[in-house]
Amino acid sequence: MAFLRLRSPSLAPANPLPPLRTPTTTSSSASPSPSLPPWSRVSIPTSLTRRSSSLSTAVSDLRSQSLNFLLSGALAVGLSLAGAVGFAEAKVGVNKPELLPKEYTTVIDVAGFLSDGQEKRLAQEIADIEKDTGFKLRVLAQNYPDTPGLAIKDFWSVDDQTIVFVADPTFGNIINFNVGASVDLDIPRSFWSRLAGKYGNIFYWKEKGEDASVEAAVMAISNCLREPVGANNCSESQGIGGKLV
Repeated sequence: MAFLRLRSPSLAPANPLPPLRTPTTTSSSASPSPSLPPWSRVSIPTSLTRRSSSLSTAVSDLRSQSLNFLLSGALAVGLSLAGAVGFAEAKVGVNKPELLPKEYTTVIDVAGFLSDGQEKRLAQEIADIEKDTGFKLRVLAQNYPDTPGLAIKDFWSVDDQTIVFVADPTFGNIINFNVGASVDLDIPRSFWSRLAGKYGNIFYWKEKGEDASVEAAVMAISNCLREPVGANNCSESQGIGGKLV
């Protein structure tokens, strides 16, 4: 990185300053002001100003993209249904329908995180959520790049009422979401970030297991979706581990 050093006017110039002269009084009504020496006039190049402005704009855009990526629900692990950004762009295009189960199910575990009993319990909870709220929660457990990827969109008929929960520890946080537009209207975006922060962080799933993270997240989502819509809904939704903070 190159640094631009501007010469400070407080430093002595290479050549000594000429002695100050006392202006003589003339008949003119205005006396001329002594001119400043050239070295004291420091100007900021316009190219530097433009560079600084461009850098600020780039940082702002990056923050905006990151926020959209984390909170709008674009899947970060080999699946892009809503325009993922950042490293997810490199993963777009994964489409392996051969990894889909033969029979329809709302829980797909290609990573082997869940036991058969856990899959059944989650599937029942998901069915109850859909019956009670109309929202469709779908769970995909995977280890990128071993994922059906885009194939789940048609398999699950993903729409504006759908929440796709992808459990994948590849990038540290195991919890990722794709949230439909109708869901986004009712559930505050802060809920998803708090949920991922509590149950998705690497310390949690390393200690308790990937299956524990998945089950806790599903229960928190279930409680949240059942709350009345309002200014403070889902602010204290509880999963297996207690309140989200």
